[in-house]
Amino acid sequence: MNKSGHHDPQQPSTDPPPEHDQHSASYDRFVAMSRELFEKGQERSSEAWEKSMELAREQLARAGEFSSEQGEQFKHYLRRDMEQTLRDFQQLGESTMEHLHPARLGAGMLSSLAKLFHVTGSAMSSLSEKAEEMLEYRTGEITTAGTLTCKNCGQKVHLTSTSMIPPCPSCHGTHYRKGY
Repeated sequence: MNKSGHHDPQQPSTDPPPEHDQHSASYDRFVAMSRELFEKGQERSSEAWEKSMELAREQLARAGEFSSEQGEQFKHYLRRDMEQTLRDFQQLGESTMEHLHPARLGAGMLSSLAKLFHVTGSAMSSLSEKAEEMLEYRTGEITTAGTLTCKNCGQKVHLTSTSMIPPCPSCHGTHYRKGY
C-alpha cells in the first residue's frame, strides 16, 4: 500500500490470502496453548516443552481445531520458529560481546564474564549448528510474522502476521531464510 492507501502494483503484496487465515489462527492458538501448558508445568527443559506441544496438539485435535496430522506439522513449525529465535539471540550475544571492550570492565568482572561467555558460547554454537539444518522455510508452511528472504534470488517477503508462506513473488522460489 502506498501513502494514499492504494496497493502499489510495483510492490508485491505480502498480506496472507484469506483462505489461509483459519490455518494461521489455528497455529496461533496451538502456540499459545503450548506456551500456557509449559508455563504451568514445574520442569523447564526441552522435554517438558515437547510434552506441552504434544498435549496442546492432542487437546486441539480432539476439539476439532485441526487434524492430528496438521498438529504434527504445527509442532514442526513451532520447533523451527523457536530455533530461529535462538539463532537470533546468539547473534545478539555475539554483537554484545563485540561491544563489551575489556578496558571498560574491571578485572574481576571481566574474568567472570569471560567464563560465562565461554560456557554460553559453546552451548550456543552447538545449538546453532543443529538449528541451521532446521531453519529452512518453505512455501506452504506456516510461520509467524517476520521477513523471509528467498534463497534463490534474495527477494524479501515481509509477513505482518502468522501466515502460510507464499512462493517468492519475484522468481517463484519455494525456499527461504527468516529474519525478524
